Amino acid sequence: MSALAAPNEVVTRALLRSVTVPGLDRPAALITLDNGFDHTKPNTFGPAGLTSLDEAITAALAADPAFIAVTGKPYIFCVGADIVGLPQLADRAQALEIGRLGHRVFARLRESTVPTFAFVNGAAMGGGLELALHCHYRTLSGGAAALALPEVSLGLVPGWGGTQLLPNLIGIPAATQVIIQNPLMQNKMLKPKQAAEMGIADVLLEPADFLERSLEWAAGVVRGQVTVTRPEVDKDMWAGVLYFARETLNQRLHGAVPAAYKALDLLETAKDGDFAAGTAAEDEALADLVFSEELRSGLYAFDLVQRRAKRPAGAPDKGLARPVTKVGIVGAGLMASQLALLFARRLQVPVVMTDLDQSRVDKGVGYVHTQIEKAVTKGRMDKGTAAKLYGLVSGTVDKSAFADADFVIEAVFEDLGVKKQVWAELEKIVSPEAVLATNTSSLSITEMAAELEHPERVVGFHFFNPVAVLPLLEIVRGERTDDATLATAFAVGKQLKKSSVLVKDAPAFVVNRLLTRFLGTVFAAVDAGTPLDVANSALDPLGLPMRPLALLQLVGPAVAYHVGGTLHTAYPDRFGVSENLKRIADSGKPIVVDDQVNDEVATLLVVGDQPLTAEQVRQNALDALAQEIRLMLDEGVVAEAQDIDLCMILGAGWPFHLGGVTPYLDRSGTSERVTGKRFLPRGAASLPA
Repeated sequence: MSALAAPNEVVTRALLRSVTVPGLDRPAALITLDNGFDHTKPNTFGPAGLTSLDEAITAALAADPAFIAVTGKPYIFCVGADIVGLPQLADRAQALEIGRLGHRVFARLRESTVPTFAFVNGAAMGGGLELALHCHYRTLSGGAAALALPEVSLGLVPGWGGTQLLPNLIGIPAATQVIIQNPLMQNKMLKPKQAAEMGIADVLLEPADFLERSLEWAAGVVRGQVTVTRPEVDKDMWAGVLYFARETLNQRLHGAVPAAYKALDLLETAKDGDFAAGTAAEDEALADLVFSEELRSGLYAFDLVQRRAKRPAGAPDKGLARPVTKVGIVGAGLMASQLALLFARRLQVPVVMTDLDQSRVDKGVGYVHTQIEKAVTKGRMDKGTAAKLYGLVSGTVDKSAFADADFVIEAVFEDLGVKKQVWAELEKIVSPEAVLATNTSSLSITEMAAELEHPERVVGFHFFNPVAVLPLLEIVRGERTDDATLATAFAVGKQLKKSSVLVKDAPAFVVNRLLTRFLGTVFAAVDAGTPLDVANSALDPLGLPMRPLALLQLVGPAVAYHVGGTLHTAYPDRFGVSENLKRIADSGKPIVVDDQVNDEVATLLVVGDQPLTAEQVRQNALDALAQEIRLMLDEGVVAEAQDIDLCMILGAGWPFHLGGVTPYLDRSGTSERVTGKRFLPRGAASLPA
């Protein structure tokens, strides 16, 4: 054990106490995991934490309890291994040993002759969820914030039994979703109800009296009054599911995420139920991956999302924020309707939409109501909450409804003249301190506010589509935006559960500027004569979430052309205007169909006779990103390179296995070759800050 000692480990103690439970002839043993901090510093397992749990299990068994239960501190069960300690492992032998230690300790709960229970009272991820899987039975709180096996997103695999236990508990299709698919979808978490329906938990209980009800339920199981039944796992479909999953990975990642393929191999091993062989394979996989470039990248990306995103660089004192008791939304189109639903759900305040005519208003409010109804039908919202939201969202053609709004956001046509006209009209209606926010994707906040009497209360509030899914919010400070407005914007962003990044008022801000430069380079290759399918597949070795033309289709050719025009006006030497892109936008035809280039679109193009190879397209795109990022940092568009990385991860789906954009460009040598220097100091992207 001394060889595994981690000097920086924040030790999660396993605190044992005896609990008298009505109806049982002897006490139960309750082990509470607690690292001594509040919920903002979750429980994790390093060598010392595992040793503490081992000792607690020994002491619990010695007391001959009616049952043993493991639970967590308030709001947190356990979020897995101490990932900060992983890069401190000296060699492969140590990596093997940490895997074996976790397996040995957790196995004591699985192999115990005394009934064992996991009372999952809060967030349970990675090794924390694996600990729960080793227990004979599991109760789950409806208030648990996050449930996941996120290791693949970091460049690892579940290494303490998850790949062997989960598929044999809930079946191979659901296990593949939790272990591979969800981590690759921006680390998607399970909600408690979903986890219970999958069979990960045996019973879902209310959070208010969770521990008491869990003890009662466990006593019922021990007395034989509660029978836990689990459906038999269908093993006939095992090979077919894994074959389909592998084909999907090949199409999407093209071999770029070794951890995902390792996880598939481990899931295949789990079919035969030889637990010793499966866990030994997990140990070997962990040892193979723990020193990989993908893990270092994943840890850097994880640190950005979990830490930097919660402490936005440059945000003013939150004490300056003004209260928001009513929200106004200018527009009732799809984006405006999505915003109305989000604001109502998160802020729980009245939200009123306006538009040019009643039919548009009715359509916007109708969209909100339809989404609420769908949430109720799918069990994601109770009827009481739905009734409240129905009452909060309204619409009108009369902008005087904004007179008492504290926060008004516009989502109208992306035209500077139109937006200036909107604000000029509204300034006469709203109070002088009401925040005026714009969801513009590329236009100048400063220009938009230039003719207003109070330009200091105008701020950029740029969401990404779909609004309910993508977590990034670019908060843009105009030249005259004051601290109170900015503080209010950040406070609202936090209430909306978005990750906010402070951005300077520069054309297209961060994500759209980089994506436009990136797509512009790819389309320039098409204009030069490169076949569409070659240009489209050129970036495959990076394992990006979607190919360039699929991304262009998602953004919309017309929108991309418009944003490109804005950037061409600002930076004509770097952002071109593609007439071929305009032809595609005007045609209204899809660029790709089933991930294949649409032959009809190819016939519309007028191209040159200097085609590029896939490698040339890829290098040109990476070179363009490096150049643009250096210029953005020099301009002060964001505080540091880490903020650009955060924006691209949360707003564009830049994959965890590549880390951020800037460390990838550093590792590949592109940064120094194009700009003469690295974006980050050597080693900065290897360890969490």
